[in-house]
Amino acid sequence: EDLKTPPDMISNRDSGLVTAVADLPKQGIIMIMDVEKVLSEVDGIYQNESVLRDLNERNWGPKDMQILYADDSSVARNQIESALTKLKIRTICCQNGQEAWKKLNDMAEGCDTDGIRLNERIHLILTDVEMPEMDGYVLTQKIKSDPRMRDIPVVMHSSLSAEANQSLAKKVNVDAYVPKFEPKALSDTIQAMIEKYAK
Repeated sequence: EDLKTPPDMISNRDSGLVTAVADLPKQGIIMIMDVEKVLSEVDGIYQNESVLRDLNERNWGPKDMQILYADDSSVARNQIESALTKLKIRTICCQNGQEAWKKLNDMAEGCDTDGIRLNERIHLILTDVEMPEMDGYVLTQKIKSDPRMRDIPVVMHSSLSAEANQSLAKKVNVDAYVPKFEPKALSDTIQAMIEKYAK
C-alpha cells in the first residue's frame, strides 16, 4: 500500500552481491541481494578438506548407496552433488518435488517388474522445502502415504529453520530436518537414517 508509484530501480547486476537498488516511498533506499550468488559464496564449506576427510572415514551403510534429492536451486544442487559424490554416494537429481515424485513412481514400477523393493535402489530421499510445482511437504506426504516407498527415510534439507516449518515437516512424517550448508549435520543425519532403516 505504501507503493504509490513503481519504485525507482537501478540495475547493478555486474557489481558484487547487490543486483539492484530500490527507492521505496516512506522506506527509503533498499538493496536487493543476489541470493544465488550469496549461497555460492558458502560453497567452500562443502569443499573443506577436513570436513570431507572426517566424512570419508565413516562406515556408510549399504554399498553402492544411492540418494534421490530434489532442490530447485542450481547452487544447492551443485553443492549437494559435490558433497555426496566425494562421499562416494550415488545420486539422482531432481529439480522440484513433481519431478522427484514422477521419478520415484517410475522406479517403483520398475522395481515391481523386477520383483524387488524400491528401498533396495533408493536408500534415502533428500528434499528442499520450497520448490515450484510441488514443495517438499507435499512430496513427503505422498511418499509416506505410498506403501511402495514409505519405508525410505526422507530428510528435509532447508534454509527455513523456523519452528513452524519443522512442525509442519513432522506433520507429514518427515524422518529428519537438517539446515542447509551444514555438511557435517547432513552426513550425521544420513548415517543415522541408514543405520535406522538398514535391513
